[in-house]
Formats: sequence, C-alpha cells, structure tokens
Amino acid sequence: MKIAILSRQPSLYSTQRLKEAGEERGNEMHVIDYLRCYMNITAHNPKVIYQGKALEGYDAIIPRIGASKTFYGTAVVRQFEVMGVFSANESQAISRSRDKLRCLQILSQKGIGLPVTGFAHSAKDIDGLIESVGGAPLVIKLLEGTQGIGVVLAETHQAAKSVIEAFRGLDANILVQEFIKEAGGMDIRCFVVGDRVIASMKRQGAPGEFRSNIHRGGSAAKIKLTPEERSTALRAAKAMGLRVAGVDLLRSNHGPVVMEVNSSPGLEGVEAATEVDVAGKIIDYLEKNASPGKTRDRIKY
Repeated sequence: MKIAILSRQPSLYSTQRLKEAGEERGNEMHVIDYLRCYMNITAHNPKVIYQGKALEGYDAIIPRIGASKTFYGTAVVRQFEVMGVFSANESQAISRSRDKLRCLQILSQKGIGLPVTGFAHSAKDIDGLIESVGGAPLVIKLLEGTQGIGVVLAETHQAAKSVIEAFRGLDANILVQEFIKEAGGMDIRCFVVGDRVIASMKRQGAPGEFRSNIHRGGSAAKIKLTPEERSTALRAAKAMGLRVAGVDLLRSNHGPVVMEVNSSPGLEGVEAATEVDVAGKIIDYLEKNASPGKTRDRIKY
C-alpha cells in the first residue's frame, strides 16, 4: 500500500513510529506537511499538490492534525476524501472531536456518561451557571485548550466566579464541569482502533496537580479496563465517527465518564506504558479496511 502520514513534524515520535510500522509491513510510507499542501478543486480531476507535484496513487492517509491547525488540516483531509482516498479518521469526525462543546452534546445525545457540564455566554448568568453543575469545587475549561492548558480547578464559588469573569472578559468560550473528586487526579486513556480498545493506560497527575496530562508531569501505567469502561470508550469513538481515537475517562461514583475524545492521540505514552505496538495495529487496520471510495461519514451531527 501507499500511505501518507499528514504531519507537520517528521521527527515526532508518533509520526516516526507510524512510518516505521508501515515500512516494516512492506508499505510505501510518506510524511507530508499538510500546511504545505495546496488544492486544485475541480469537478473531474481534484488534486492535492505538494512541493509542486500532485499527490497521486495513495491508498490511505493517516491524519495527524494539530489542534491549532484544524481548519486547514481538515480541508486537506477532505480533499483526499473527494479523491476517493481512505482516511484513518475522516475530516468531519476530526472537526466534531475538536469542538469540545459539540463533542459533549453528541455524547450526551447517545446516553454516554459525562461530567455535569454547563455552558453560557453572558457574564450576568455566572451564579446560575455555577449552580447548574452542583457548585464549587468545579473545573473551568477553555473550549480551545489542549494538553491541560486553559483548565482551572476553582475550589470556592467566589474563585469560580472570578475565573469565569476573567475568561469572559477576554471573550473566551468556556465550559464549566463538576469536579470528580473521587478520581483523585487519575484518568484513563483508552486507545481505540476500529471496533476494539487495543491499549489502555492510567495517567496520574503530579503531586498537588489535578490534571493528569503526561506533558504536565503526570505518570502513566498499564491498567485493566472494566467491561463498562471498554464499552463506553468504544461507544464514544463510534459516536464521533472516529476509527482511531484516544478516549479519556474518569472513574466516578456513578460509573465511567468521558472527558475528551482525541482524534490524533499520541503514541509515545501509551506504547511505553502498555508495550503494545499501537502504530502497528493502526497500519494493520488500514491494510484490512482501506479501499477506494470507502470514506463515507453518515453521522448526522
């Protein structure tokens, strides 16, 4: 197979591992900087052009689209879809997962467990917003934040009000969520490929840190999922329309709740913690499922 990895940095661990895994299986692998692609949008011969040459003959692409480049990155993915190229994750599914509010609304419509979440525009409604999620302590999140950036734990009503007023003063869109105290700063990353959870790890926040992101000093270890956690992760990825996803769960007193569904999950932490060849399983999935014109996103949201 001829496979393109859409990534801005060939040196990244995840990009390197996908390239290596593909080549080990005899595939022709290319790393393409999607921001340097441009598109010829025509009715009969649509093209993606890179470094002056049309990208032709590809059987599949693996999008590794950065959160801050979602608009252009998904446009490139969509152009490949127009050309009939199979995508590990389709453009519409990536866009859904990147919009945190839209993601939560879709998951709630599917009956998937979530933290109680509030969203408002006017700063005049802050008290009601805080009470709608059960009051303090609560978590405040920037809609556009990634890797734990823009996530604040407010331990009192007044602290929550001050943070929300500050964010709204900057015209930032925010979510407020109930604080799952019983999680103890630990979450679970479930790595979904196709219709299987192929690896799972627990991430524990650094001492005094409620965020469990490895980028913020958290640690990771292999964990065994309960049947309910496995089912929740699979249902969440399916609801988003993602074939490859990192689903982040918290263990709450009322069962697993989904915090986020990531369309470009990193491979380094999960491969190190679980010793699972995640990159290889992604390539295996493409080899079994990629075929011309098979890209069909039928989810209505």
